[in-house]
Amino acid sequence: MGESCVDHPLFGGALSSAFPLRFQDLSTIRDVPNNQEAFADPNRDESIIFELLDLKNDVHDAGSAVWFLQDLATEQDADEGVVLEYTSTTEEVAALRYRDIPAILSTAIGQMAISKGRQGREAQNIVRVYLANVRLKGVGTDVLIAAYEPILINPLSESAQTVGAGLATPAIQMGSLPMSEVFKTAVSSFRVHQWSLFGSGA
Repeated sequence: MGESCVDHPLFGGALSSAFPLRFQDLSTIRDVPNNQEAFADPNRDESIIFELLDLKNDVHDAGSAVWFLQDLATEQDADEGVVLEYTSTTEEVAALRYRDIPAILSTAIGQMAISKGRQGREAQNIVRVYLANVRLKGVGTDVLIAAYEPILINPLSESAQTVGAGLATPAIQMGSLPMSEVFKTAVSSFRVHQWSLFGSGA
């Protein structure tokens, strides 16, 4: 595989994660919420999004990634919700320990039908969504890392103009790293460099 991953600074360098250079910073071409960093490969309609949320204390660690994936499906108005493909075990992440409080990581993979922008349900694409929830309990923050991989592009979707309609071409055939590997690397390389990002108490 000829494609390598490089470290990208996130949120002004307070965080970082490694993924391929083909993913462009979306904030340069459209508005992205302040609590998000979003990157996309327009040639493949793939994207990866990092989002910071207040810790949801009422969501159990073991099911947190699935909960957030289902919440994402609702937010995206995904037709018939999400079909789960995989749920990980929950594990501690020593590299993200804060004041002796370990971070908790869980992941989930699912499929959902979503439309881009303001396009309606008649233009929905089938996408695979890889989602990791990194729970930074010491600073009261849920970090979501979500990677989107198209499976089937609707001819009515604006994506069809760029990548073509029908079944998406596997990344490996294009000499690109599969999204499953992009996701794994982005999650395993995720680091906090400035805990002050999460507030004055950090």
